[in-house]
Amino acid sequence: MHDPIKIEAPTLDEAYQRASEEFGCSITDLEIKVLQYPSKGILGIGRKKAIILVRCSKGEESPSVRREIEGVEKKIEALTPKGEIFDNFYREKADLEEIAKEVEEELVHLFETLCFDLDRIAVSPYDQHTLLIEFEGRDAALLIGKEGYRYKALSYMLFNWLNPKYGIQIRLEIAEFLKSQEEAMRNYLQPLIERVKREGRGQTKPLDGVLIQIALKELRSAFPNKYVGIRENRKGEKYIIINEFRK
Repeated sequence: MHDPIKIEAPTLDEAYQRASEEFGCSITDLEIKVLQYPSKGILGIGRKKAIILVRCSKGEESPSVRREIEGVEKKIEALTPKGEIFDNFYREKADLEEIAKEVEEELVHLFETLCFDLDRIAVSPYDQHTLLIEFEGRDAALLIGKEGYRYKALSYMLFNWLNPKYGIQIRLEIAEFLKSQEEAMRNYLQPLIERVKREGRGQTKPLDGVLIQIALKELRSAFPNKYVGIRENRKGEKYIIINEFRK
């Protein structure tokens, strides 16, 4: 197992390429955590490099591990309602603590027969409409995947299972991945927020997955009296605009 190293470069692509050369493995075999997203700054002031923490996981994710991950996906999909109408009346008065305990038991049972080395699976109320689901342990990174692609898939499946059944939102935290994404997004949004304060309007770069939800929450909090909404360009990429409400 390779120890992780920190790499800095002007862009993420260059950082990934340097990591590939450093470890002598394909970029697809890299396990990457973005510590800082690059920024051009304004007139060169405030420019930031891309900083990643990376290791080569080549050979670590065996076919058996991939089968275990696929097994998780299939089991969660089996729990997901498809085309059914639920009578949620009895859930309206259910205590969120009780729901959290029930979901935690389901998830522990789901993973206990699998090969993942996880220290903890915990579910607790985050706010009155949201459950916080946490995975910690040596193998937690396997549930994140390169650039978070597995995290996105797992979050999507959990939402499609729990939202129709309980009418709740979820906040998925795997080995502080969500925390790092939130910190990176706040750093990216700060110059945009200042520009919107000066000019009255603005928009983000294309975002996907959890990033667009993080950005939407941050921007609506920063501009409660402005219209903040998601738009889609011709390439199908999503971004957020900030503007005045139409009168």
